[in-house]
Amino acid sequence: MNQTKIPKRISSALVNSLSAGVVPRIGLEYIAVGRKLEIESVLRELGNVAEGGAAFKLITGRYGSGKSFLIQILRNYAMDRDFVVADADLSPERRLVGTKGQGLATYRELMTHLSTRTRPDGGALEALLQKWFASLQQQAMAQLNLRPGDEQLQMEVEQRIFEVTGNMEHMVHGFDFARVLSAYWNGYKSSDDELKQNALRWLRGEFPTKTEARRELGVGVIIDDDNWYDYMKLWAEFMSRIGYKGLLLFIDEGVNLYKITNTVSRQSNYEKLLTIFNDTMQGKAQHLGIFLGGTPQFVEDQRRGLFSYDALRSRLVAGRFGEGTGMLHYAGPILRLEMLSHAEILVLLEKLRDLHASHYGYEAALDQRQLLRFMESELGRMGADALLTTREVVRDFMDLLNTLHQYPERGFDELLPDVLGRSAPSGALAGLSGGSGGAPRGAADVGAAQQPGATVSPGGASAPAQSYGVGRGQGGYGASASPSEGGARGSYAGGSALSARAAERISFPASADEADAAYSTAARGTHAAASPDATRSAAQASAPGYGASPSAAPSAPDHGADPSAPPRPRGSGFQSGENVESLRESRDSDSGHDWPSDPPPPAHAEEENLDDILAELDL
Repeated sequence: MNQTKIPKRISSALVNSLSAGVVPRIGLEYIAVGRKLEIESVLRELGNVAEGGAAFKLITGRYGSGKSFLIQILRNYAMDRDFVVADADLSPERRLVGTKGQGLATYRELMTHLSTRTRPDGGALEALLQKWFASLQQQAMAQLNLRPGDEQLQMEVEQRIFEVTGNMEHMVHGFDFARVLSAYWNGYKSSDDELKQNALRWLRGEFPTKTEARRELGVGVIIDDDNWYDYMKLWAEFMSRIGYKGLLLFIDEGVNLYKITNTVSRQSNYEKLLTIFNDTMQGKAQHLGIFLGGTPQFVEDQRRGLFSYDALRSRLVAGRFGEGTGMLHYAGPILRLEMLSHAEILVLLEKLRDLHASHYGYEAALDQRQLLRFMESELGRMGADALLTTREVVRDFMDLLNTLHQYPERGFDELLPDVLGRSAPSGALAGLSGGSGGAPRGAADVGAAQQPGATVSPGGASAPAQSYGVGRGQGGYGASASPSEGGARGSYAGGSALSARAAERISFPASADEADAAYSTAARGTHAAASPDATRSAAQASAPGYGASPSAAPSAPDHGADPSAPPRPRGSGFQSGENVESLRESRDSDSGHDWPSDPPPPAHAEEENLDDILAELDL
């Protein structure tokens, strides 16, 4: 990145898009990280399309997991390899089929974004046809030794056009498609702009009635909601005949089909998707690749997702010996995107740091240790194991870089508590930023209160030993109480803002060593939220006044520390405990800092009444 000079236009697009959480359209090669196996599987499909086959892939992943990013990388890669590509996002107005022309709207969107290597930003239809005509003229002149003004040249070019279109007349709607292409050629050679525009309107699906099409072009059909996919197969065949490797359609936001409330309309869209799936898998389509992005819920929900349509479910469901047993493979019709590994995200952060410095013209200041510390802060956020995505990490990091650049007097150590979602009291920043440089974990998140059982440091400052539970909007009023290793590790974290009285109870460690000790204990707590019933019963079992203390509850297994547990595959999620531990080990090996081992579980402090606790949390 430091040796490569990125054009200002591209770096501006990258910085602005990433800061806003939007996938850039250009310059992705400068920040691409990981996805080797996924990209290799798609490249095999592209090879099949180039050889005359067809491909269909469902790219699934959580919001922010990188679906749109992968689709854009594949789109740009395919354009550079002489594929014609088109992309569109589904929406309530754009579907696969609909009673109000939603399917035709998707076709029009795809044709608007039709792109080639020389026209990467869309609108390539007219340029593509004119390039074909020009190449036919050059071939005829070279082979027959003709001059540009010869009459025989026009006849020879027209004959070659009919050779291409004539071979397509056996396909569905192929005859009318060939006639419209011939009409465009007649307008092209006679400089009849009106005839050319009418032909282009028909090819883009903009003729409203068959009567108007017959009057203007002499064809009795138009592209509509029912037949637009048949014309996509015609376009794919045509692209292969004029020198391209094929046509690739990238359709994102498939979850909008899942959101269709009308059952009949939703099933009609799934039926159209089944037709597309069968055509590509059975070899009925040629030189055509279709890549559809959506969430796992869109695919696997058996009430409204693709699995609610039995014909699709039987084709897409995981097999008994591969994905059905928990092993990912990339040969099937579904390409499941897992989260990037932490090593890959660290590489991404390095690229973003250098990109930002290059764009604004300053020397990159954040070192590897600070990047690791930032990652620890992201992993330690409330609910990180279930909710944190690559998009969230990138947005937070770009926000940090923008703040450091705009306010050079503010240091990294001073801003990190803000990244953590905490508000450090006045006078506490000096203690937080000193010492070993480790992120202070004794500070409570906004929305989490210090619990009974907190450890008291020698200096008098208290640090909670509990995990930071999922907030009210993410599974009830608090995370499930899961005592581990004999200690009370439950959380009464609330999703709403703390009251003034509860805010007074938030305290910070007096020194960096105490922060490290508190962090060692807090980082091992669970971040997973239980069901509301389980949460309620756990809270009742552990709260004073219900006849049981947290220390009396059965000890939950600590999966993050079990050496016999099977290793997690890459991308199994931001599992807070084990991943923070691994990041801390990486940082220790880099800096030589000796982190303290986990302290023994704290003794249960003086019990408080549950009603008082809920009152202070405004619950």
